[in-house]
Amino acid sequence: MAILIKPDTKILIQGITGSFGGKHAKLSLDYGTQVVAGVTPGKGGQVFEHNGHKVPVFNTVAEAAAKTGATVSAVFVPPPFAADAILECADAGLDLVVVITEGIPIKDMVRVKRAIAGKKTRLVGPNCPGLVCPGPGEQSHGGCRIGIAPGYINKQGHVGVVSRSGTLTYEAVYQLTEKNIGQSTTVGIGGDPVNGTSHLDVIKMFAADPDTHGIIMIGEIGGNAEVEAARWIKANCDKPVAGFIAGATAPAGRRMGHAGAIVGGAEDTAAAKIAVFKECGIEVAETPSDMADALLRAAKVKGVTLS
Repeated sequence: MAILIKPDTKILIQGITGSFGGKHAKLSLDYGTQVVAGVTPGKGGQVFEHNGHKVPVFNTVAEAAAKTGATVSAVFVPPPFAADAILECADAGLDLVVVITEGIPIKDMVRVKRAIAGKKTRLVGPNCPGLVCPGPGEQSHGGCRIGIAPGYINKQGHVGVVSRSGTLTYEAVYQLTEKNIGQSTTVGIGGDPVNGTSHLDVIKMFAADPDTHGIIMIGEIGGNAEVEAARWIKANCDKPVAGFIAGATAPAGRRMGHAGAIVGGAEDTAAAKIAVFKECGIEVAETPSDMADALLRAAKVKGVTLS
């Protein structure tokens, strides 16, 4: 069991006929992902072909979902058009929209969040690496890969990973797999200041998932989302949790990497977040290379087997 997606989840890709969307559509198909449709306005009726796969292209998300049964969209649409692409998914009643696009104006995302509030469609991203639910085959083939994450480093198992950083997501997954510890689901939520799904949202899903036995939570400077999640974990989650906060040496007031990684308040700094993690019983990884080992330490304390 995984969260948000499963190996048989049917995916459509908005922007499949573009170079970037097309590249990752091919990688997802190679992984075994059920990519059943593409959407590019004005190119309906075309077919996206790759290694024997023939994916029909539609003009609209509503038509693609109705004809193929797709319930999730991956958005590879240029920033000026990405907000409308997300709203199209919500109007079509999709379960999930995963937005890979970077550089969407904040005012557009504020408009999107207001428009989709109360609707069934969950937004992950923008500016995120996406999600991976590993499959049982060699290099996790037969799983579901949505976005740009390198699925082949994953291994099917019982650790949930949630992160604002794509690169650190891959690092945590690789460390786990090298130790023969598999993952239930990997969720990259993105580093923009206005996003659809928070650390806490994902942590609650992992806590409720019987197939997720341990959790790695990766954050960074800026905002207090990690602090909010840590305090919820202390009060509600008995599973072993390890955490890492990037940006310990970042100067106050300077944006670092992600648009949301800027220190503005007392709980925005790496030191403050690390202190809260420790206070809440989360095992802290002091460096990126320590993330998997930190989770093993947390699991040992709680008597949980992860592999």
